[in-house]
Amino acid sequence: MYFSTTDDSIELSKIKNDLEFLHSCFTDVLRGMGEHQLADVLDGKKDSHTDPEKLSKAFSLYFQFITIAEENASVQLRRKLEDEHGLSRISGLWGKTLDELKNKGVSAEEIARTLPDTRIEPVLTAHPTESKRSTVIDQLRAIYLLMVKRENQVWSKKEKAHIDAEIKAAMERLWVTGQVFLQKPAIEDELRNVMHYLTNVFPRVIPMLDQRLREAWEDAGFDKNLVEQRSSLPKVSFGNWVGGDRDGHPFVTEHVTQETLLKLRKQALLLFKTELGTLARKISISDYEVSVPDAMKNRIAELADEIGPHSKPALKRNHNESFRQFLNLMLLKLPLNTNDEPVTEPADYYYTTSDELLKDLDLLSQSLCDVYAPHIAQMDVEPVTRKLDAFGFHLAALDVRQNSKFHDTAMAQLMKTAGIEDGEHFAEWSEEKRVAFLTKELNTTRPFVRNRHGVGVEAEAVLGSYRVLYRHIKQFGHKGIGSLIVSMTRSLSDLLVVYVLCREAGLLARTENGMAFVLPVVPLLETIEDLEKGPQILDAFLSHPATVNSIAYRTSKLGYTKEQQVMVGYSDSNKDGGILASLWSLHLAQKELTQTGLRHGIRIRYFHGRGGTISRGAGPTHRFLAGLPAGTIQGDLRQTEQGEVIAQKYANPLTALYNLELMQAGTAGRTLGLYDIPKSITENAEAVQHRLVEIVNRLYGYSLKSYQGLVRSDDFVRFFAQATPIDLIESSSIGSRPARRTGKRTFADLRAIPWVFSWSQARFFLTGWYGVGSALGQLKKEDPESFQFLSEHAVHFMPFRYVITNASSAIALTDTEIMQKYSSLVDDKALAETYLKKITDEYALTKEMLEFLYGHKLDERRPRMHQMMAFRSERLKPLHDLQIKQLAEWRELKKQDKEQEAQAKLPEMLLVLNAIASGLGTTG
Repeated sequence: MYFSTTDDSIELSKIKNDLEFLHSCFTDVLRGMGEHQLADVLDGKKDSHTDPEKLSKAFSLYFQFITIAEENASVQLRRKLEDEHGLSRISGLWGKTLDELKNKGVSAEEIARTLPDTRIEPVLTAHPTESKRSTVIDQLRAIYLLMVKRENQVWSKKEKAHIDAEIKAAMERLWVTGQVFLQKPAIEDELRNVMHYLTNVFPRVIPMLDQRLREAWEDAGFDKNLVEQRSSLPKVSFGNWVGGDRDGHPFVTEHVTQETLLKLRKQALLLFKTELGTLARKISISDYEVSVPDAMKNRIAELADEIGPHSKPALKRNHNESFRQFLNLMLLKLPLNTNDEPVTEPADYYYTTSDELLKDLDLLSQSLCDVYAPHIAQMDVEPVTRKLDAFGFHLAALDVRQNSKFHDTAMAQLMKTAGIEDGEHFAEWSEEKRVAFLTKELNTTRPFVRNRHGVGVEAEAVLGSYRVLYRHIKQFGHKGIGSLIVSMTRSLSDLLVVYVLCREAGLLARTENGMAFVLPVVPLLETIEDLEKGPQILDAFLSHPATVNSIAYRTSKLGYTKEQQVMVGYSDSNKDGGILASLWSLHLAQKELTQTGLRHGIRIRYFHGRGGTISRGAGPTHRFLAGLPAGTIQGDLRQTEQGEVIAQKYANPLTALYNLELMQAGTAGRTLGLYDIPKSITENAEAVQHRLVEIVNRLYGYSLKSYQGLVRSDDFVRFFAQATPIDLIESSSIGSRPARRTGKRTFADLRAIPWVFSWSQARFFLTGWYGVGSALGQLKKEDPESFQFLSEHAVHFMPFRYVITNASSAIALTDTEIMQKYSSLVDDKALAETYLKKITDEYALTKEMLEFLYGHKLDERRPRMHQMMAFRSERLKPLHDLQIKQLAEWRELKKQDKEQEAQAKLPEMLLVLNAIASGLGTTG
């Protein structure tokens, strides 16, 4: 009734059992609420002749229950495999990574030297890719936890029945809860969702992450003393874009940014208030039982003196318990007022930085060791210090992103106000003229204007946000602020403009070498053309005196690493050139950018703007890291986690642990050369790699020509607009920002996220594979010898392997039968037929070429994925049919100017959109 399989794997069997249980619960709930016909449809007893709105809602929830069953099964399978085969059984995790490094001849001491310089930083964003409301996510999370709970063998029959009843109650809540956003979520809603992970999930997972490393270290037979100290462990931190990402987002005002920074600070301080309170309850050491170290006695006296009269109750409360008194005094020094709000003008005795609290916690740990309680120090205190290392008093560093064109407009407004000749046409100046003018301005601290009000909308917006950053840094330090990211960086002047705007807001320091800017300015290279020009732009930027002075200042005075961050975008480059051209252009750009940094003595820190789908940079983290060019990671991974991906990867602690461990172990492994072509494969690995690069360079050109030949051809945008639900997506309310940057209906202006979302809904998944088949086919035809060489080494050449792995995943999601049905919506039948044939021919060729490379059918290579996708696809067909019918009727109403009737259909249509996204497990 559900899905059949000849595969006797534990995972598939568990998915089947869990899904049968969830299916039974859900149909019982529906029947109990009078929805007998709907339950019959899910049981397969009737065709889909029921209310379309209820049908799509039921399937949407059903698909999410499948995801819960899959996630739970994956967690349990990993546990079982590690129990039976050891920690080295699971690819990408610490056990496997350490085992492979050991086999490669890397010593424990060499790995241990790398670990403290290893850092990962997931950056949470709120792009419009999450179609589920946070209310719905909460209930789904509850069902997952209850599914885990019911597996415990200790429960009696009645207790287990109660857990089952709780699951049904959660399902009932889901059924009567609105499933889609009928109004765009406010930034406050998005921030609340992000805060959940930063306060409830990640703090819990960080100590578990350290434990996983130490267990794998001992399992590998390494000396455990090498990773015993906190200072020997890898670093973890978090970033955030919600409330700071202004690119095309008019609702991110200076007030929103200010409130976001304060909320992040408040939650961080409340986190450590709870942590210190818990420690005070746990560490009940009596002064009569131990000899309190003099260092602690002296520090207690210092703190009491600093705090003054407020310290008396804390000292009196735990008489003869010095450890508790110490913690009580530390609690008083947290910069929170009596209402638990952050103190904006701290009194003398408050901690001004998290480093001060960390110093006291380290003293606490040492004192515990001094009284022969090292286990308390490691099990109780170290987790708090690790959280403090990760979150500080800011929780997550807030980046501020804006588009280069927006900066140009702001600059022109300031120049016009200042009376600078031809300043209002600044955006039209030549690059040489712009750079010369900006460089001259950077030699003076004199601002253009004294008062920003009335100078223009863009100038006020930029300067307003920068003044918020200025005030926050002045009050609390720079750690809560990440970087100033410049979207669509096309030239050196795009970056220098930001320096001048920073000068206007006071974000600078005067040094003997000139002005230095306290916040990093980061180029975001997004399109293929920008990636190609990136090394030249970076070279000019790193050569500029303002950058040289700023990096030196931040390194010597603010504690930054000597580095320049560069953000590379996966979405726009994919939209621009397709999967193969995108990933390869990113590969080449990173190699050249790294070399540029080396010439300047600067480490390039990459910020990977990965999205939620294969077309936007997603894919298994360890495979992604393996595919990056050698020498580019250098112990450091910063990447975005966008929209729906946040819930998929981090909603549940064990899944969050798995994904963070993949990032951490993969970063260390890639840094130590784990994924280079092994010498065991060939004695001349360097020559093999050189030839493979030349071959893939040719494939890049072939693929780019094929993909752009399609998307840039006449009337393709018209085909896309009618053969996909892009107009429905533009009318949806699944994110707080618009689907287009300026509202124009052009290919260039459309954001990459709805572009990908549209193709996935119509089951083309075109951006994940188009151009791969024709490129490989052309190489095979023109140069069979090179094609054969590529085939022999493809599995070991990780950058290319990552491309074909992702393309094969996208092919698995594609459905030519459903593509044809969506194409029937195109009013010009000849146009539809022309483009459908081009796309289906390329699909068949891509599948053929991939199977040739792999040496077997794609569904044989990854049977579990194909089987589960086939199971989902069967239940998606009626939803696709319903969406196509809805789109035809809706568009006809709009054509007849019956806007009110068209608007009335939207809620029902959005439910179907949401249901299909749930079935596919992806939006954009």
